[in-house]
Amino acid sequence: MSGMLWVLLVAIILLAAVVVVGLVYGARALRRLGTTPPAPVPADPAFVAEKDRREKSLAALRDAEDEASSSVDLAKSAAAAARAEAAAAKAEANAARAEARRVLEAARTEADNILERAHRQAETDAEQVRAAARRSGEREVALLASTTREQAAEVERRAQRMDERERLHTEEVDRLAERDRRLAAATADLAAREAALTVRETAVAEAEERQRRELERIAGLTADSARTELVEAVEGQAKREAAILVRDIEADARTTAEQRARHIVVDAIQRVASEQTAESVVSVLHLPGDEMKGRIIGREGRNIRAFESVTGVNLIIDDTPEAVLLSCFDPVRREIGRLTLEKLVLDGRIHPHRIEEVFDTARQEVERLCQRAAEEALVDVGITEIHPELVSQLGRLRYRTSYGQNVLKHLVETAHIAGIMAAELRLDVPTIKRCAFLHDIGKALTHEVEGSHAIIGADLARKYGEAEEVVHAIEAHHNEVPPQTIEAVLTQASDACSGGRPGARRESLEAYVKRLERIEEIAGGKSGVEKVFAMQAGREIRVMVKPEDVDDIGAAVLARDVAKQVEEELTYPGQIRVTVVRESRVTEIAR
Repeated sequence: MSGMLWVLLVAIILLAAVVVVGLVYGARALRRLGTTPPAPVPADPAFVAEKDRREKSLAALRDAEDEASSSVDLAKSAAAAARAEAAAAKAEANAARAEARRVLEAARTEADNILERAHRQAETDAEQVRAAARRSGEREVALLASTTREQAAEVERRAQRMDERERLHTEEVDRLAERDRRLAAATADLAAREAALTVRETAVAEAEERQRRELERIAGLTADSARTELVEAVEGQAKREAAILVRDIEADARTTAEQRARHIVVDAIQRVASEQTAESVVSVLHLPGDEMKGRIIGREGRNIRAFESVTGVNLIIDDTPEAVLLSCFDPVRREIGRLTLEKLVLDGRIHPHRIEEVFDTARQEVERLCQRAAEEALVDVGITEIHPELVSQLGRLRYRTSYGQNVLKHLVETAHIAGIMAAELRLDVPTIKRCAFLHDIGKALTHEVEGSHAIIGADLARKYGEAEEVVHAIEAHHNEVPPQTIEAVLTQASDACSGGRPGARRESLEAYVKRLERIEEIAGGKSGVEKVFAMQAGREIRVMVKPEDVDDIGAAVLARDVAKQVEEELTYPGQIRVTVVRESRVTEIAR
């Protein structure tokens, strides 16, 4: 029963008690009024007033009795309603108890069913485990049996090989015994021949002595005196011929030195000129789709952090469609990172552990490529004996560039140029080619060791046993040390030829193009000029003028003005020839 019903019931009981008390007091008052005999009432106003007051009180009590009766009726009806609600609540409670008992019975039944199913499932699983164990035991037994058979076969094969080796050993012992017998016979024969030769040599020496004494008697000179006179005569003649040859060579060198030197340099550049690929510190890797960028980054960036931590290469992922950038100053490390990311993208599995595995594979592959590139360069140059550590450092230059020029290709090209100049000058070609080929070896360590690459390369070459002339050529090729040998001078010249030719290096190419454009602008800005051509790599300017605007004297003045302005405004190697062409044409038609 609810609390509201209890409150209502208590209120009804209190109201009924109040009504009962009122009824009791009313009944007593009526009895007193009924038992009192009516006395003669004088006609007293006070008495009349008292009587009226009592009558009003009686009427009020009757009214109170009626109200109490009505209140009792209301209380009875409220009590009946409360009893009805209590009965309904009791019925609901009985229904709830019945429902609870039903649910409990259903739960007990379900629990029994679940327990039974669990028992059946456990028995099924146990049976499966026993069957799997039986199958595994059978496989183990079969594997052990096959292993035993293989071991037995291997033992039998080893026994056969041992028998065969024993047979071969026996045959070898027989051959050695026969060889010892032949050697003994040959030794005896050689001893006999040696004795005969000794006797013969003694006879020949005695005959030569008799012949020498006879010749001295006939010539009147001893052998030492004749030898001295002959040497003095030959030496005097050789000195005269050498002096004449030196004089001719010096005269020819003075007349043809500059032209010959230019011919050697130009011929060397022409024979080994090759294309160079401009590289930078950034590599671009193309992706199959933009969704691959999310896989590369990983959950909360863990993949990209792991990649940068393992490889040491910065990975830049921006809005560029289907491409990412790899940035690193070390070119070998950048190539390893690029190859690692390429393999990860092709494989599709990108996570920190996989990144470490693929990085190890890529590093080994790049090391093999560097070693192969160094060996190919050495074969191309013709160098065979070199320390393995120098070969490893040369391989790292495969990914190193200088102003856009690949350093390893630059070394090969410099070695060829130096070899050609050495051959023309009749010097030691292999040594000079070795000096030129190793002159930039220090660039493989410039990002690890502080200092000039020439000094670093010289220390590295000295450490691994290179000759002193090679070490000096390396340290002097940029004048950190004054050049003291012809090898150092030719190394400087070949290095300048390889790096200074047009197109070899990016900055040289830009300066070359700007110089050509400025030359054409200077000549084209003059009055009367029709066309301007910069020819022979900027060493000649061909200016075409209008014949009606510029006469012959004006052409000479124009050529001098252009040459003077070029000298004042531009910096260039050598000299520039200015040629002004003035052409007049007269055309007639014969009909």
